[in-house]
Amino acid sequence: MTKPTYIISSSQAQSLAKSQNKTIPELLPSLVKQAQDLARPPISKFHVGTVGLSSDGRVFFGANIEFPGLPLHHSIHAEQFLITNVALHGGGPKLLYMAVSAAPCGHCRQFLQELRDVARTMIMITNGGGDDHGEYRPIGDILPHPFGPFDLLDQEMPLVLEEHKNVLTLNGETENLRNLTNGYLELAKKNDGLLKSEALAAARGSHAPYSGCPSGVALMDCDGNVYKGCYMESAAYNPSMMPVQAALVAYIVGGGGGYDRIVAAVLVEKEGEGVMVRQEDTARLLLKHISPKCELRVFHCI
Repeated sequence: MTKPTYIISSSQAQSLAKSQNKTIPELLPSLVKQAQDLARPPISKFHVGTVGLSSDGRVFFGANIEFPGLPLHHSIHAEQFLITNVALHGGGPKLLYMAVSAAPCGHCRQFLQELRDVARTMIMITNGGGDDHGEYRPIGDILPHPFGPFDLLDQEMPLVLEEHKNVLTLNGETENLRNLTNGYLELAKKNDGLLKSEALAAARGSHAPYSGCPSGVALMDCDGNVYKGCYMESAAYNPSMMPVQAALVAYIVGGGGGYDRIVAAVLVEKEGEGVMVRQEDTARLLLKHISPKCELRVFHCI
């Protein structure tokens, strides 16, 4: 079975565009149907796909993900998936062009505000594809009076696709692996250090300028592969991307397959009286629902 494509290298994108006598921006709309096929929308049955050209020349894919039986806010929108995909794979600080199968909802238009100079990012809404894809226009045209990061932050504050260096260390606590009763104890022991270090790395790289509460999640599948995800906040709060959602994006992009293959997880976050945002309960709820055998352990950082 061919592994789905979620990232196209710069050279591959140039070659593909050249073979069709197109520029890369002209190529993007033709890839939107491929992105839609990556969607997992068992509730809405509405497949949304988006494709973006990052500032490092790579092309990234995003698709909507839904989780039956959970509150709808656990859903991952296609545009959130795209941004998370770019962020996790170092696609550069800007998104230059994007094509999407349906007009972005208000939630996504707001989340896009966390990108540097996003008002000048060019977007095309293909409305399901076809020969006539429409035309590109600045994102500023579809959100003309935005509320965004610089209503709350200094202009020099790193935004979501830019490098973050949150200074964090684990506080030295331990959580006994003997509590892992799902049959994957030995595999978890072998990867214990990697799970914790990857979750800490994700927390260090997370975008949490509004709450000051960075966090990260690392997931391990039944083959011992580890996938990490960073917390990413929005100036409007609600469109924020939880670290467990971001880790699931990494899992999907990495070819992890069904959620039931996820058997262990580590969350790293702050604790204490002054900590305003906590991820543990919502991460535990989501993971318990999609993979009941997954064991989540939580470590705190300072």
